[in-house]
Amino acid sequence: MTQAKFLTGSLFRHVTVMSLTSSVGLMAIFAVDFVDMIFISMLGKAELAAAVGYAGAILFFTTSFNIGVAIAAGALVARALGAGDREDAREQASNALVAGVVFSGVFAFGVWLLLDELVTLIGAKGDTHYLAVHYLSIIVPTLPLLLLGMAGGAVLRAHGDARRAMTATIAAGVVNAVLDPILIFGLDLELAGAALASAASRVAMAFFALAPIVRFHGGLSLPRPLALLRDLPPIAAIACPAILTQLATPVGQAWVTRSMAEFGEEAVAGMAVVARMTPLAFATIFALSGAVGPIVGQNYGAGQYDRVRGTLREALLFTALVVGLAALALFVLRTPIARLFDADGLALTLIYLFCGPLALAFFFNGVLFVANAFFNNLGRPFYSTWMNWGRHTLGTIPFVWAGGALFGAPGVLIGQAAGGVVFGLAAILVVRLVIRDVERLNEAPKGPGLFQRQARQVILFFSRR
Repeated sequence: MTQAKFLTGSLFRHVTVMSLTSSVGLMAIFAVDFVDMIFISMLGKAELAAAVGYAGAILFFTTSFNIGVAIAAGALVARALGAGDREDAREQASNALVAGVVFSGVFAFGVWLLLDELVTLIGAKGDTHYLAVHYLSIIVPTLPLLLLGMAGGAVLRAHGDARRAMTATIAAGVVNAVLDPILIFGLDLELAGAALASAASRVAMAFFALAPIVRFHGGLSLPRPLALLRDLPPIAAIACPAILTQLATPVGQAWVTRSMAEFGEEAVAGMAVVARMTPLAFATIFALSGAVGPIVGQNYGAGQYDRVRGTLREALLFTALVVGLAALALFVLRTPIARLFDADGLALTLIYLFCGPLALAFFFNGVLFVANAFFNNLGRPFYSTWMNWGRHTLGTIPFVWAGGALFGAPGVLIGQAAGGVVFGLAAILVVRLVIRDVERLNEAPKGPGLFQRQARQVILFFSRR
């Protein structure tokens, strides 16, 4: 799919193709995480499954940093391409990747130093605490490699090359799938084997994301210090609020994990299974934000606001269709899924609850993903920051607390879903207002050479807020 095709043709087809190709790659990774959980459950040690649940909350936190940088890289490249400036797009991609790796390395080092405190903070104790820290100490240092893979994939999607972006994530999934049984069972490394396999998969993702950029899309330039400093403000204008936006999700999830820990390791293990099933079942919805972003960015860059509004309509329709089909599949397969993990007691209750009504409620999470893509690509990234933090604080803490108090462990998941409904409805209203406001202010770039002026306008806009 070329750049021009984002500006013409069926919007629903573009949304569908970009989302499905992106989701195939994501599904490969999520499927391996799901298989990881099965392998770990086969070891017959409850503390291992609980450790993965606690570690997952921390990994979600670290990955969110990379998602923010990837959003910035994709948005800046897409807008430059929409304005017809391919050289600027090349330079923006290079500078975003370099800056991202540097800051990701610093961030990873800080998290690595604080692993013990972070795992304690979310409620892990005893052997489970030790296992979670050991698992994380292997994976966290590879965060810069994951950034290269994710941001590189975002750049490929900005070029309309969803197929090669998908290939990078599939390659990572294949590497993980091959190494998992070898390291976990063959070399008897158990949880450490799963961590090493994940680390190797990040190497593969980085390679297969960057190679097509070099070969097919003009490559990457060697950043010059002055040019990098010049381009940091527009990168930061999107990356910083995007990172803050993404960090809200693991903060909310950490609260949910800590609330679930009050009901014992069985409840945490059940939640860990649900946490692995969610991205696998809804991989297409997770991919939707990254897929819609380039379409919005290029049409915004070309000043085609009717197609920006059309993209919102088609993305919401696509979300409803995918969530409905996924929820139906989960409901039909709920018994085999529970048997796969030998679930009983609270774990069984949580799995059945998720495979029932709570799966349908994921539509409102999808609405938030779509809204965030629009905010980030229309020069309003702080709107997604406010919306996400609101959803994962005001839309999580009181709802989870009330749900847990009324219904126990199942109430924790119910409360989390209820908060998503409230903020999903709010997101639809806000994103419509933002599209109207952007069109009124005529902020779209008009042609080559104006992109830097646009970035300065965005920064001034945020400073006034």
